[in-house]
Amino acid sequence: MDSVKRLYILDFGLFEVHENGRVIGIPGYLIQTHDEQNILVDTGFRKEYAVDAEQASQEDALGAFGKVISLTEENLPTAQLAKTELTPADINTLIMTHTDIDHVGGLGDFPQAKIVIHADERAFATPRYWNGRSPIPWPQNDYQLIKEDTDFAPGITLLSTPGHAPGHLSLLIKLPETGSVLLIGDAISRPAELKEGFGGAWNEALAKQSALKLMAIAKKEMAFAVYGHDPEQWPTLKKAPDFYA
Repeated sequence: MDSVKRLYILDFGLFEVHENGRVIGIPGYLIQTHDEQNILVDTGFRKEYAVDAEQASQEDALGAFGKVISLTEENLPTAQLAKTELTPADINTLIMTHTDIDHVGGLGDFPQAKIVIHADERAFATPRYWNGRSPIPWPQNDYQLIKEDTDFAPGITLLSTPGHAPGHLSLLIKLPETGSVLLIGDAISRPAELKEGFGGAWNEALAKQSALKLMAIAKKEMAFAVYGHDPEQWPTLKKAPDFYA
């Protein structure tokens, strides 16, 4: 029996990209298994953005790229997990798809959790964060480093999908009712990138290779593909406390 019981999509806020005015959701994910494991995937922006987004953006020089347009205490991991009747202390494992600014903000808030991350991402002295700035240190957790596609647990496969970031991970999970779900992450932020290309990626050629790999997996598995920041898909997704079973 596949071990995955539920998938929750967590709402970590909304962001507007200045280049084209695109408004994107900032997702996180909670995977619950039949053996009572609670696996959190990504952590959103750092909590200072919920206090004063303008000040935090100035500190991070984020205005050159875009602006946070909706992010309150309700969009931080603690409040989002509360929608599932969990607390941060209930998280057994934290999987980082990568360590950009909108994914790594709560990295240090789960001291009891094992952190699962691609080896190439963990190889940096500090998380990549944004535009040469890196205010978040690596916490003193136990780490599991991923170097290639890995069957992480029954029903959960971690996929090495570099390009957007050096050590990007995507996830293929298998749910008892929904079937296969492909959490693509920023490997493909929205389907239009498949035609437009991957400008701005850490390595555009690798990003294209990873995208093709993911689309082949999605076809083979007949998977429900969840993109990293698709403004059209985001409003249609179930958000916690609703879930995919």
